[in-house]
Amino acid sequence: MDILFVASECSPFIKTGGLADVVGTLPAALKQKDLSVSVVIPKYEDIPCSFTENTEKLIRYKVPVGWREQFCGVERLEYEGIDYYFIDNEYYFGRNGIYGFFDEAERFVFFNRAVLEMLFHLDYKPDILHCHDWQASLISLFLNSHYADDPFYDNIKTVFTIHNLEYQGVFPEDVLYNLLDLGGKYYHPEELEYYGDINFLKGALIYSDVITTVSKTYAQEIQSDYVGQGLAGLLRKKSDDLYGIVNGIDNDFYDPAQDDHIFQKYERSLSGLDDKKENKIQLQKMFGLPVSKDVPLIVIISRLVEHKGFDLVLRMLEELTELDIQMAVLGTGDEKYVQAFKEASWKNPDKVSAHITFNEDLARKMYAAGDLFLMPSLLEPCGIGQLIALRYLTVPVVRATGGLKDTITDFYENPEQGNGFSFTNFNAHEMFDKIKKGLECFHSPEAWEQIIKNIRSTDFSWEHSAEEYKDLYSVILEDKK
Repeated sequence: MDILFVASECSPFIKTGGLADVVGTLPAALKQKDLSVSVVIPKYEDIPCSFTENTEKLIRYKVPVGWREQFCGVERLEYEGIDYYFIDNEYYFGRNGIYGFFDEAERFVFFNRAVLEMLFHLDYKPDILHCHDWQASLISLFLNSHYADDPFYDNIKTVFTIHNLEYQGVFPEDVLYNLLDLGGKYYHPEELEYYGDINFLKGALIYSDVITTVSKTYAQEIQSDYVGQGLAGLLRKKSDDLYGIVNGIDNDFYDPAQDDHIFQKYERSLSGLDDKKENKIQLQKMFGLPVSKDVPLIVIISRLVEHKGFDLVLRMLEELTELDIQMAVLGTGDEKYVQAFKEASWKNPDKVSAHITFNEDLARKMYAAGDLFLMPSLLEPCGIGQLIALRYLTVPVVRATGGLKDTITDFYENPEQGNGFSFTNFNAHEMFDKIKKGLECFHSPEAWEQIIKNIRSTDFSWEHSAEEYKDLYSVILEDKK
């Protein structure tokens, strides 16, 4: 079984968020399941030279983009046993940054056409094209339009993964004709038309053989009008082909026993908790907080934006600072949250330490030092912060939405399996109550030992999710026989 991942970013080459982590780690897990997996992404200017100087130049060809033809080069690099293909065009991708340009539609129309042309020129016919987010959403549409009569592309199946439905690739109507080179029949509510514009991601939902998203709960939520971002009706119509598979993480990458970023390495065991406490003491010194291993430390590591639930935190910030706790915040985002945490840090320097930046080294130190990890999201397709926190034996407090609901079981509702604290409604007082439950647990040695045991028994590596993807691929290929 041969799978080609098509995506706009991939760790370690280029990354802006969780998409890159998935595309960068899932292929290796699938390879362990005896699948052949390759990846194709644009060759951005920002990809480090340590990678691009070692690529093999394969082919050059022209790519149709509307009425024009554009140059394309393809380069390949084998990295840690996976073949990575890079679509090269200086005009589209030779820029600082990878998103947010005036010609965003044209850049990714080119990328999608270039990938399909690459297959023909390399005589490479994967069984499945696994496409990720709106930047790779045109593959299935093009296979069903421009390439429908070309026998080379017969029987290539498509899987499309929604990482976050909020981002859909919505552009003016003229893009349909000038860039996609499609006729007026596609400007229709049953096709690409979307409130007077056209919607790239909508095309993927219509034409892909299978749709996945990054947790089972999110797969249900996006079929509701509240979360469905204008596409709930279509997603309900496609529900038989919609699957939720929770993202995993690389357990070796996030391992406190091997992590050189943290102050003191420690084993993920009850005996390792003493070494974990040393991380809290060192972080308290670093942040100028009173040094005490007995005061619970709540950490927040996040983008400071509305959908991450920070309106709840701001509503209860004064009450939180009245508790016998410390709080460390790391992230950047909207000004109202930034200013609120800065002000709390200024007013309560012995309790709140706010760091308005993002730094991977500091994030790891905070994951290792924290006792509780707060993630009260309004919406969360999957979430990775709570999974990293579990790896560092830091107990999550989350709202039960999307992947947070699928990965965190409330300890007080299920003491035998509970690995955190979870509240259902988007309500500040419910969040505050769960934080206080977490503090009660922290101060009860027996309860805290039990929740740490429960955390140690959970495994959110790619092992299980990769098996689900393999089974799904097998079903798709079985259907085409």
